[in-house]
Amino acid sequence: MPAKSISTQGDGKTFEQLRQECLQKKKLFEDPDFPACDSSLYYSQSVPINFEWKRPGELCENPEFIVGGADRTDICQGALGDCWLLAAIASLTLHKETLARVVPNDQGFDRSYAGIFHFQFWQHNRWLDVVVDDRLPAVRNRLVLLHSASNNEFWSALLEKAYAKLNGSYESLKGGSTLEAMEDFTGGVGETYETKSAPTDLFNIMKKAYDRGSMMGCSIDITSSAESEAQTASGLVKGHAYSITGLEEVNYRGKKVKLIRIRNPWGQVEWNGAWSDESREWNVIDSSEKKRILQNSMDDGEFWMEFEDFKANYDKIEICNLTPDSLTDETKRKWEVNMFEGNWIRGSTAGGCRNFIDTFWTNPQFKLTLLHADDNNDKCSVVIALMQKNRRALRKEGLDLQTIGFALYEAPADEDHLGKDFFRYNGSKARSKTYINVREISERFTLPPGNYLLVPTTFQPHDEADFIIRIFSERAAGTMYDIYMFDKSIQVDNSGQLEFQEFKVFWEKMKKWIMLFISYDTDRSGKMSSYELRIALKAAGMHLNTKLLQLLGLRFADENYDIDFDDYLTCIIRLENMFSEYQGTFLLLSMNV
Repeated sequence: MPAKSISTQGDGKTFEQLRQECLQKKKLFEDPDFPACDSSLYYSQSVPINFEWKRPGELCENPEFIVGGADRTDICQGALGDCWLLAAIASLTLHKETLARVVPNDQGFDRSYAGIFHFQFWQHNRWLDVVVDDRLPAVRNRLVLLHSASNNEFWSALLEKAYAKLNGSYESLKGGSTLEAMEDFTGGVGETYETKSAPTDLFNIMKKAYDRGSMMGCSIDITSSAESEAQTASGLVKGHAYSITGLEEVNYRGKKVKLIRIRNPWGQVEWNGAWSDESREWNVIDSSEKKRILQNSMDDGEFWMEFEDFKANYDKIEICNLTPDSLTDETKRKWEVNMFEGNWIRGSTAGGCRNFIDTFWTNPQFKLTLLHADDNNDKCSVVIALMQKNRRALRKEGLDLQTIGFALYEAPADEDHLGKDFFRYNGSKARSKTYINVREISERFTLPPGNYLLVPTTFQPHDEADFIIRIFSERAAGTMYDIYMFDKSIQVDNSGQLEFQEFKVFWEKMKKWIMLFISYDTDRSGKMSSYELRIALKAAGMHLNTKLLQLLGLRFADENYDIDFDDYLTCIIRLENMFSEYQGTFLLLSMNV
């Protein structure tokens, strides 16, 4: 049974509640959360075209939600640079069960029509239900953004609007990775292959992915912005997202030839080389096989290529698997999933990558215990996926994707947050292949059973973002995040006065705190780095969880991530007073699975 979706509407009302209200009032829905105004279109500039917001009934007679079934010819790109999204939608139409989740069939232009529609997207391990009204941007009574080849069909245009609402505006959809939208349609796990360095059995990997219902896209790299969407002599477009919609093997002149079918979301501009729509290669193969493969081929942006030509011309393949099963073997597993949330905050937990050893250790650390080896193996299969949260919606605030990656270390069993020296003298056991500015980076590993420490980071220190981590393993993995004890060694009687013995204890602590500050004030400036606060507090007997350290960094650090002596002392005395309230008990911020 699919997970229940969560309404995202500001007033908390569901799609059905809003529709019934509109039907009772005999009034078409107008979405207060995503109004028909310029700010829903663009955030960085004035609207370049004189758009008018029109409902489908104002654009044509007898509008329909879906005409003759939703298929990939219903996706034609408009004036917005969101080919990555359109390529994912085209792939979505090949998977009817998944499509029915994203595009619910309980809506249309029949008697229940109230100017309101809804769509469902996966976001950060939850399914969200996004409602929109059906006012769409048009020029001279024609849709100018995503539209169907049929003038009276509107499901794809409304889906684009719902996805724009989810991300803050239509402009937020400019530029992206097909994999990002594929994951939002499925909650699946992404993998990327470079065609020039891919495994020798790449065709078999992709055929297996296709047969398993995975969604796939591809693109051609560019070397400069001037090449973006430049058309090659062979009819292909650089820096442009394509859908992969089929793979076949045919008998040609006595040998097997591998073919791949690709679709351009423009709905036109096709490959003109071997195995293109009108090429002579089709005249040589069996007529029934030709009819089966070509079907009703026309100039619709979809075309076949020989697989070797595909590898020679395209650079990147993106595959979104509905499960984490490997595409390189025949094993199907039942996967266990653990999910964690965290953040990189400058001054406390935004330590940057391993190149910055002085702050790397301050990044969030996640303990992972692989308890049992896979069946018929002495190692554990694990897929680790690190995803940044909400970065597309934050574009209007001048923020974009951070460059991210992660490393996995063999962890000592008896230590909590590991310090600088551990990372200075111990290499990682596994890590992401590269640091890259994408929403999610994922890698597949086979590791011996044992205790591991996962450290997700941005490339540069001080770069802030929220993130989630998904860990898929064949067997249940034990995980733990930030468990710490507050140690109290001053006994208090709550009299409001210090007895002499209490004062002696306090004064000894004060001297220790002062010496600690001096040891971290390396340049004698009267300040210490906020990244060193965790070590100083730990040396003072105060073991804090990451969330509390982040708050302390925000409260006491200056714009250069430094804490002066007065603020340091204020911080440490307040913590000491707080700890004394707990009489040596534990404060926990933990997550155990």
